[in-house]
Amino acid sequence: MTTEIVNIFKVFAPSTVAFFIGLIITPILTHYLYKYRLWKKQAGKIAPDGRNTPIFNQLHKEREVGTPRLGGVIIWVSTALTIFGFWLSARFWPTPLAVKLNFLSRNQTWLPFFTLLVGSLVGLIDDILEIRGWQSARGDRGLSFKKRLILVALLGLVGAWWFYYKLGLSTVDLPFLGELTIGWLIIPFFVAVMIILFSSSVIDGLDGLAGGVMAIIFGAYAGIAFFQNQIDLAAFAAVVTGSILAFLWFNIPPARFYMSETGILGLTTTLTILAFLTESVVVLPIIALPLFATVVVNVIQLGSKKFRHGKKVFLVAPLHHHFEAIGWPPYKVVMRYWIISIIAAVIGMIITLVGR
Repeated sequence: MTTEIVNIFKVFAPSTVAFFIGLIITPILTHYLYKYRLWKKQAGKIAPDGRNTPIFNQLHKEREVGTPRLGGVIIWVSTALTIFGFWLSARFWPTPLAVKLNFLSRNQTWLPFFTLLVGSLVGLIDDILEIRGWQSARGDRGLSFKKRLILVALLGLVGAWWFYYKLGLSTVDLPFLGELTIGWLIIPFFVAVMIILFSSSVIDGLDGLAGGVMAIIFGAYAGIAFFQNQIDLAAFAAVVTGSILAFLWFNIPPARFYMSETGILGLTTTLTILAFLTESVVVLPIIALPLFATVVVNVIQLGSKKFRHGKKVFLVAPLHHHFEAIGWPPYKVVMRYWIISIIAAVIGMIITLVGR
């Protein structure tokens, strides 16, 4: 086989394997989740500014109780099983094809894989605390937003250190303009991007929304990495995409379970790594447009309430719940987000690849 065909197979074969692994382990996870009633015991949430969210609580008073959390386990477990499966195959049955299909490499996939696992485990802890009804003094169920923010920032510092000191990254690629050298400022910039993406995790609020949007974004990065000849990284992004699709199979309405923090936190932090590894972080707001739009709307809403004496710009934030509040059926919000995600991801891929 030609190198191009082998590379295509290397990207799509593990992705397909991850999808089917996700489908296979889901009944096991579902049985466990429902047997032990691993869902929120009380509907509703507390806003990042500590205030109650009455409109959100009214919209979701019957949705969040009785449907398990921890669905994101499917994503990172099926990804890990796929990666280790191909790695073990290359190690113990080192045929030329097995060696070629192994995509666990130090220069491309170690860091995003590490980030996915660590971020997902932090999210898992938060989910377990919330399910058990643990509350902070302020009333947050699970880890407070501030504590999660600190943990994400620490994870971002580890990633930034690796990029700056190990990979020697000190520039940002500007499409059609070339590289901009920023030196050590790459470290706070990296951390800021990871925090912004983490702040978008509230997009996990409707059946099928986060899964569909994330599958499209990671699929786009698989394509970007492939065309930049980062084949191992493309395979990794494709495997995550396959795992997300397996989750999405069971998350479309009515959802069997929710992705929750153990899924979304790992995905958003990993997305930061992919953006920097592919040198496309400047285009990330386009590729991941729904995520950044979510953050912008939240900032506008919080700022408005703080500086305009409680007045709001949107009925409720984040944006997808505003659309719910004005009467859009949830499935219509989700489908339109998917469409926008596809269009934005394609535009972002074109800018990234053509603007070199």
